[in-house]
Amino acid sequence: MRGPEFIYRVGFLLMPEFSMSAVMLAIDTLRLANKALSKNVYSWTTLASKPGEVTGSNGLDLNAQRAFTDADEFDAILVCGGVNIQKYDDPAVTAYIRRKVAHGADIGAFCTGSFVLAKAGLMNGYRCTIHWESIPALIEQFPDVEVVSELFVADRNRLTCAGGVSVIDLMLNIISQQKGWDVATTVADDMLHHRIRTENEGQRMDLRSRSGIAHPKLLRVIADMENNIETPLSCSKLANNVCLSTRQLERLFRTYLAVPPTKYYLRMRLGRARFLLQQTSLSIFDVALASGFISASHFSKCFREYFGEPPSGERRRNQSISPSTLELVG
Repeated sequence: MRGPEFIYRVGFLLMPEFSMSAVMLAIDTLRLANKALSKNVYSWTTLASKPGEVTGSNGLDLNAQRAFTDADEFDAILVCGGVNIQKYDDPAVTAYIRRKVAHGADIGAFCTGSFVLAKAGLMNGYRCTIHWESIPALIEQFPDVEVVSELFVADRNRLTCAGGVSVIDLMLNIISQQKGWDVATTVADDMLHHRIRTENEGQRMDLRSRSGIAHPKLLRVIADMENNIETPLSCSKLANNVCLSTRQLERLFRTYLAVPPTKYYLRMRLGRARFLLQQTSLSIFDVALASGFISASHFSKCFREYFGEPPSGERRRNQSISPSTLELVG
């Protein structure tokens, strides 16, 4: 039983090319909770396969204080992901986090770290989230995992968040549950974090804010496109959904976006395909299907025309750093 003097010990497991901002924000939130309570109720340690420097996605190094192989005393292990998470697969990491789960520890992930938990089979029967850009890739690779587009998810002892500043909200909610709302708000105020967001809030700005478009029918069509990548809607269907003719829809896109709707939609689907090629091990044919193409040859032709190289070239270039060359420490 956790008494009043209990210290919640957190291990931050640094993956190659981890997100530096997520780790720093999480640690600082815990530090300020200690400050608010005038005593150490949280402790933290950075972990890797061996002590030493780990290079983040920003090219800067962070010192891993200990090897995770001899770190069994932690109450929570948070897997800190970043870019190129699919290139890294270490059975020792999988074995370690499975062991920690068996011992009753809280297990979590920042940014793309949810891939590591899913690969270990630790998200089966649990809800989880991941950075919005990686949601399609996680769903494609682990179709049985319930993936949501929320800021963070605390499902029993599984703690996942999208990364970025959502880390602050996850940590503040942990602090609120463990130490009280007044402590969490004091920390938020100290961090100039104006509002503690709840886990069911979305990750992205609304479409109007991020697109700079105010036309309601155009916004609805773009939203329909984003929600129907794998099974694209026809122009007539898109137009009909907003009570326009196809000619009116064409005019709307050319006026506001300087491209026809078919080209805009194709560009969106190719962007999804490129991300899946970079961040998953899906076959090129499966990437084509997930991006709304029923023909691999047509997909390859469109991809080459837009990006200047075939899908196989994108895959080879992204795999130029093999998993064997990636280590948890630099």
